[in-house]
Amino acid sequence: MRHATDTDHVVAVATIVSRQRSLSSAALIGSLWGIGHTFTITVVGALIVVFDVVIPARLGLALEFSVALMLILLGLLSLTGITRRVTQALTPGHGPEGMHTHAHSHSDYVHDHPHGHEPGSHGHAENQTPLSRVDRWFGGLGVYQAVRPLVVGLVHGLAGSAAVALLVLATIRNPLWAVGYLVLFGLGTIAGMMLITALIAVPFAYTARRFVRLNHYLGVASGLLSLGIGLFLAYQIGLVDGLFTSQPNWTPR
Repeated sequence: MRHATDTDHVVAVATIVSRQRSLSSAALIGSLWGIGHTFTITVVGALIVVFDVVIPARLGLALEFSVALMLILLGLLSLTGITRRVTQALTPGHGPEGMHTHAHSHSDYVHDHPHGHEPGSHGHAENQTPLSRVDRWFGGLGVYQAVRPLVVGLVHGLAGSAAVALLVLATIRNPLWAVGYLVLFGLGTIAGMMLITALIAVPFAYTARRFVRLNHYLGVASGLLSLGIGLFLAYQIGLVDGLFTSQPNWTPR
């Protein structure tokens, strides 16, 4: 859970949830980030632990540099409004003109989806109603909002897997217990990120309808923060740590 509070993690999810209006959706986004992070931490970390894989300094720096590039991209997408437009296009409830959303029921299942009142614009046939918990959880997010934190978590996990694996090896020599440690580490990260994203989303959700201008400024601030930290990390990793020099100096952290 402490690992979830690392600066680059918090900045990334803050940029992602800056357009959220629901704390539950924000917490779900955090859990998706944690799932992606846990997957790469566990898989790559297990390979390092079990097979004693050695990560070259330049490769380790390159993985960390990918996080810097991702933060820069998240910031630019947020500041240019591309994130908002893509989210609206791919999120349920936003559709072509004349389409809107309201709740209705099919037998014992109540849900909502965009539709119109013209012929053929209802949205789905009566027999196309997936009665599953997954549909109810993810239906309000949309594909883009669900995939984005998952991919960001995968990149973060890839960059941090070597450091976590080395930490495990320093204390646990049994490969089976070491992999178990990685799994528990990942579960803690998921829980921590769920809490953090929900807390971060509070000011965004509160100001969304009451203080629209302030909400806009908060979104801009999160984009600038992501861009600024991404540029700083790119400089630190690329030049100070030597990724783009002849003598890379990498200390997993």
